[in-house]
Amino acid sequence: MKKLVLLFLITTLSFSQNASRQFSKFELKDKTISIQTNDGEYLFNYLNNKIIETSFVPKNEKFNSSSHSKVMENGFFKNEILENENEIKIVTDNIKIVITKKPFQISYLDKENKLILSEKNGYIKKDSTETLDFNLTSDEVLYGGGARVLGMNRRGNKLQLYNKAHYGYENKSELMNYTLPIVISSKKYMLHFDNAPIGYLDLDSKKNNTLTYETISGRKTYQIIVGDTWEDLVSNYTLLTGRQPLPPRWALGNFSSRFGYHSEAEARKTIQKFKDEKIPVDAIILDLYWFGKEMKGTMGNLEVFRDSFPNFEKMVADFKEQGVKTVTITEPFILTNSKKWKEAKAKKVLATNNDSSPATWDFYFGNTGLVDVFKPEGKEWFWTIYKDLHNKGVSGIWGDLGEPEVFPSSANTFAGKADEVHNIYGHEWAKLIYDGYRKDFPTERPFILMRAGAAGSQRYGMIPWSGDVNRTWGGLSGQTEISLQMGMQGLGYMHSDLGGFAGDNLDDELYIRWLQYGVFNPIFRPHAQEDVPSEPVFRSDKAKALAKEAIELRYQLLPYNYNIAFENSQTGKPLMRPLFFEEENNKALLTKSDGYLWGNDFLVYPVTVSNQKTKEVYFPNTANWYDFYTGKKYQGGTTQIVELNEDNIPTFVRGGSFIPMAKLVQTTDNYNLKQFDLHFYFDDSRKISSGKLFNDDGYSTNTFKDNKFEKVTFRSKFKEEKLEIRVASDHELISNTDKEVTLKIHNISKKPEIITVNSKKTKYKLDSSTNTLDLKIVLENDKKAQIEIQF
Repeated sequence: MKKLVLLFLITTLSFSQNASRQFSKFELKDKTISIQTNDGEYLFNYLNNKIIETSFVPKNEKFNSSSHSKVMENGFFKNEILENENEIKIVTDNIKIVITKKPFQISYLDKENKLILSEKNGYIKKDSTETLDFNLTSDEVLYGGGARVLGMNRRGNKLQLYNKAHYGYENKSELMNYTLPIVISSKKYMLHFDNAPIGYLDLDSKKNNTLTYETISGRKTYQIIVGDTWEDLVSNYTLLTGRQPLPPRWALGNFSSRFGYHSEAEARKTIQKFKDEKIPVDAIILDLYWFGKEMKGTMGNLEVFRDSFPNFEKMVADFKEQGVKTVTITEPFILTNSKKWKEAKAKKVLATNNDSSPATWDFYFGNTGLVDVFKPEGKEWFWTIYKDLHNKGVSGIWGDLGEPEVFPSSANTFAGKADEVHNIYGHEWAKLIYDGYRKDFPTERPFILMRAGAAGSQRYGMIPWSGDVNRTWGGLSGQTEISLQMGMQGLGYMHSDLGGFAGDNLDDELYIRWLQYGVFNPIFRPHAQEDVPSEPVFRSDKAKALAKEAIELRYQLLPYNYNIAFENSQTGKPLMRPLFFEEENNKALLTKSDGYLWGNDFLVYPVTVSNQKTKEVYFPNTANWYDFYTGKKYQGGTTQIVELNEDNIPTFVRGGSFIPMAKLVQTTDNYNLKQFDLHFYFDDSRKISSGKLFNDDGYSTNTFKDNKFEKVTFRSKFKEEKLEIRVASDHELISNTDKEVTLKIHNISKKPEIITVNSKKTKYKLDSSTNTLDLKIVLENDKKAQIEIQF
C-alpha cells in the first residue's frame, strides 16, 4: 500500500451527492480502491492512467465482475493517494478521483485539476429500476447512445437502450437496431456504462444539467475514458473494449446484393451482367431464398433449397473462380414449421419458457423460437451450420434480425431473462462465429455482417449497417451522422444500404448520389427490396454509367482504403471522422455532420438534396485543400460555395498529402502493387509531410503480428525552391517484385529546372492545364527512390 499523505485541501466543487449517503471507510484491496458508505461500497480501478472503472455495490449485493465489453485487465496502479479529514484524492498523470467525505461527493478531475465529471445522486434504487446520475456543465455537447438520427448533439434526448429495428426511417430515428450505453462529451471524455440489461440513457432531457443511466438490473459499473485529442479518446476506448481486426480485402470491394436472389439462375445471371458490363464486383449476398422459396414460413431451414439452387456448391465455386465471394444470410429464429425445429427442440438449443419448454411466439415470418447463443450447446449447434456453409465454399456470414427483432420479456436464456440479455444478443452471436473461425479456420479472416450488437462487438470483426433505411433523400441525409457517431463509439465499419432499402422509389439521381457517397464509406454495398433493382447493371444507361465510375474509383482507392482499415485495426481511429477531429477548438464544428474526413487526407461532402446546384463547404484551417477532380485550391479556414456536377460529390484532398491509387481491377483477387499511381498534392505551405501504405495478402489473419506484410513510406521536404520526395519500400517481410510507380505531383505551377531520381536526371511530363507533373519511378526490391525537383 502506498503511504497515505495527510494533505488539507479546499475543494472548489460545488456539487454535493445524495444527502443520505455517508462516508464510512477507505482502504486498498489488492490495488482496488474501496470506499465504504452507509449504503454500500464504491470500488475504483485504474485500468490505465486514462481509464478509470467505478463500481457501486449496494449493501446485501455481491460484486459481479463479469463484463461482456471490457478486455482490459485490472491491475494498473501508478498513483498517489492523499487523504485528510475532508477528502481523499487519488492522483495520476491524467485523471484524479476526489472523494469528499462530508457532504459525500465523488468527482473526477483532469491533469489540470479541471472538473471532468461528478456524480450527482450517484446510485439510486427505484421500484423497478436502478439509476446512476451525474452533473453536466451547461455548455457540453453530448454524443453517443449508439445508432440514431437525432442530430450530432444528442443532448436533450432520453434514449431508450433496447435494440429495435426502425423500418423505413428517414431523417429522424430515436430508436434503432444498435443502441449503446455510451456518452461522449465535447470536453473529450467518454462515459461507458458496463452493463447488459435494457434501460435508458437520459442526456439532460429535463434541462437540469443531469446525465442519467437507468437500467432494470445488473452491474452499477461505469468507465470514464479521457484523451488528449479526439483520436486519442477513441483509441483509449478501443483499448478498453477491443479493436476491429482487419477485414478481408475483398470486403472493401463492391457487393451485388438485393432482397433477394430467388434462384441459382438469377444469381448467375446477375454476376454475368457485372462481368459483361465490366463493373468490378467482389461478392454476392444471398438473402433468405437460398433456404426456401417463400419469404414467410421458411426461416430456420438453414440448409440449401435445392429446388432453386440445385448446384449450390458449384455455383459458389464458379463465383469464387471469377473472384466473387458468396455471403449467405442467416437468422437466429427457428420457425416451428421449419426443417430444423425438431432438431433444435430435441437438442435443447432454444430460449425457453419458465417450465424449460421452448419459448415460441408469432412474428412477421411465422411462429418461432430463438437460438440460445448464450448456451454452450446452442453455440455449438449454430456454429456447426456455419462450418458446413464454409465447407460449401461460402466466404462470409450475414446475421440478420439479431436485435433480436422480436424477443418477449418472458423468454429465458442460459445467461438470464430476455430483457437482461436482449442488447448483447447480437454481440454474443458475432462472438460465436468469430470464435468458430479461430478454432476451425484460424488463418482466415471472417466477414460478419450484422445490424445489432453491443459495446465491444467490433473486436469480433462485426461489420454493422444502419438497418432498413427508406429509399428517399431523407433516408440518405441521416447516414453520415450515424456512421460518424458509431465510429466514435468503436464501430468504424458502420455503413448503409447504398441507394436505400425500403420502398419502391425509382430515383436515379438519389441512387447515384448515394453510391458516390459510398465510395468514401467503410463498406460499398448497394442493397434494397427487389421492387427497384439495387445493382447498377439493372439501372438506366445513365445511372449505370455514373455508378460504374463511382465503383471504379472505389477500386482505384483500394491502397488508401486498405491502409486506413489497417490503421483502424491498430489504433481504433474511425475510417469516417467528424470535422471537429480536425479543429478541436472550433465549437461551430461540434454539431456539423454534412461533411467529414475519410481517413486523414480526404474531405468529403455528400449531396443529400435533389437537384442541388451548389453546396456550402467549410475547409478546415489545418491545411489547404485541393479538389480531387479538378485540382482547384481552397484556402483552409474558409467557407466557400462549390458548384456541383452529376459526375461526383464534393471531394477534396489535404495539401501535402500522398494518395496511393491502384490500377483498375475487376476483383480484388487481381489487386497488386506491382504498378500503382502515387498522387502528391504539393503545397508550398507544407514544408514537410509524410504518408504510408500497408500491404499484405489480404486474407490471412495476424499478418502484422507475424511480420508477413510490407510497407511503403512517403516523405516530402520543400526548402529554397527545391522539392525532395522519398519513396521507400520495405520488402524484408514478404517476398515481392520491383514496383513501377507513376508519381503524379499536383499544383506544380512552373516548369522545373531539373528533376533527378537517385541523382540521375529523368524525363517527366508537365500538364500546364492541370498543373500536374508525371514521372515514372522503378522502386527496386529493398531500395529507395529519392526524387529531387529544383524550381
